[in-house]
Amino acid sequence: MRVSVDHALCEANGLCVGILPEVFDLDEEEVLLVRDGELAGDEVERGELAVTTCPRRALRVTD
Repeated sequence: MRVSVDHALCEANGLCVGILPEVFDLDEEEVLLVRDGELAGDEVERGELAVTTCPRRALRVTD
């Protein structure tokens, strides 16, 4: 599974970073970065939680 971000929707509030810091990060300009969109093992469940927690629905998980 892979996770991606729609930057047009993202407010970079960082909820996803708190849930899955191995994948998400905020740069110095508060732009959300996806370090490696590939989710493995326990990251899948936390990736799905990040998607459902995103207030702007800017995240997607795909096969």
